[in-house]
Amino acid sequence: MPVYAGSEEYANFSLLANYPTLMHYIKLLIFTPKFYTVFFNSIKMDGTILILQMLIAVPGAWAFSRFCFPGKNLIFAIYVILMLMPFQVTMLSQYLLLNGLKMLNTHAAIILPAAFSTMSVFLIYRGFASIPEELLDAARVDGAGEFSIFLRIGIPLGSTGILSAAILSFLECYNMIEQPLAFLKDQVLWPLSLYLPVIGGHFAGEGFAASVITLIPAILVFILGQDYLEKGIISSAMKG
Repeated sequence: MPVYAGSEEYANFSLLANYPTLMHYIKLLIFTPKFYTVFFNSIKMDGTILILQMLIAVPGAWAFSRFCFPGKNLIFAIYVILMLMPFQVTMLSQYLLLNGLKMLNTHAAIILPAAFSTMSVFLIYRGFASIPEELLDAARVDGAGEFSIFLRIGIPLGSTGILSAAILSFLECYNMIEQPLAFLKDQVLWPLSLYLPVIGGHFAGEGFAASVITLIPAILVFILGQDYLEKGIISSAMKG
């Protein structure tokens, strides 16, 4: 079956290999230092985005679920609308803002917009909203402050929503293509998601090896967090 890989490059492959070999993995892991560069770029960006998202989304979701303030419903409705907007709608405004901040062609151009993801706030909010108010009132009667309630009751009981949001956020950021392609010019800054499509037909073996290695972190995260992900999604659906 022919696979188009460029203007003049083709690669042929069959369903079953003619002979098993690990040579392409050796070439990729030993003789292709660029692979390690893009791999660590992905880990750096995804890890930073995940940490910042949780630091912003968890307190924000708790505030939406437990406090009353002017414009709360309007702000939350805006969050939901922004969550439904595809990147193509906000790409131009993000580009102009990042250009004004002199952040284009830096990892900050990818990290900063993703850190304020509205999807994480929405998922974590549903988990916090399921906590009985009577339990929080009992804690207040015992003398617990709002911050103590948030740390000792809110986060433990809302951990399912927090973990499900973290898993979905990691998988989304790990597979980002459009944002790095639009905001990163130098290939040395690219993540794995952009490295794989540019592998030419003459290096199809290394391309398949890179695809397999790229899948491993996403599969591990999904397997380890599958139960939390299912519980978080079910909880959000039941209380939506």
